[in-house]
Amino acid sequence: MTTSDAAPSESGAAVGRRIGIGLMYGLWRPRVLGAWRVPSAGPVILAVNHAHGLDGPMLMGTAPRPVHFLIKKEAFVGPLDPFLRGIGQLKVDRATTDRRAITDALAVLEHGGVLGIFPEGTRGEGDFASLRAGLAYFAVRSGAPVVPVAVLGSADRRSRLAPAVPPLRSRVDVVFGDAFEAGDGSGRRTRKALDEATVRIQGRLTAHLENARRLTGR
Repeated sequence: MTTSDAAPSESGAAVGRRIGIGLMYGLWRPRVLGAWRVPSAGPVILAVNHAHGLDGPMLMGTAPRPVHFLIKKEAFVGPLDPFLRGIGQLKVDRATTDRRAITDALAVLEHGGVLGIFPEGTRGEGDFASLRAGLAYFAVRSGAPVVPVAVLGSADRRSRLAPAVPPLRSRVDVVFGDAFEAGDGSGRRTRKALDEATVRIQGRLTAHLENARRLTGR
């Protein structure tokens, strides 16, 4: 695997996790289910549905390990740029094949870290209906297990004081699913293998989301 020697800062991501814990539990009421399903060590990819801008910070504050998220470059503006970099987050240009982002993400996994991905590529209905190929590529290339994560309730209602976020002290459910291997065990990284992995991933993520909704009643 050809990655850079300097992986994105694990200590920075640990700081980001502490900030996330303080903010998310201070402002809302996260209910975390199945966090024990996240492997306690070694590389892992968290595949998260994306219906609200709060979903990333919510995962940073509720995941049992520090997370390095791939975040669109548009978020890295002004003082947020050094802050996000400082807490180990990865900037990605979604309009092109961003080789720097690919290298950084693979470095996280190569060093045994946790990579967070919104496989839908952008915020939408949060139903995993349309996946980009990036998740399959990282999973097959690295061999890291994928843990599906459903964030439910972040987009249900909006605060009257700050319409961009859910009402303060409202409940947001974060449900972690069982880890699974995206590849077919052959180690192939052809376009056909990645397409098959994407179909396999989508089936697992969709099933997890349905189970999470039944479990939480959302």
